[in-house]
Amino acid sequence: MPNPKRRHSKTRGRKRRTHYKAVAPAVGLCSNCGEPKMMHRVCPSCGYYDGKSVTIPKGKN
Repeated sequence: MPNPKRRHSKTRGRKRRTHYKAVAPAVGLCSNCGEPKMMHRVCPSCGYYDGKSVTIPKGKN
């Protein structure tokens, strides 16, 4: 793989890194219990996904 002939400036590297940023995860409300949950995941509080019971939460045994 070829190596650079000259050193890149600090500005050039920083311009490239401007797109590396933290993004907050998408959070929605559960349609069954109304608790906040991550999108496209089973609700941790009630165990429902897409209107169907998928799992039984650990606290509800």
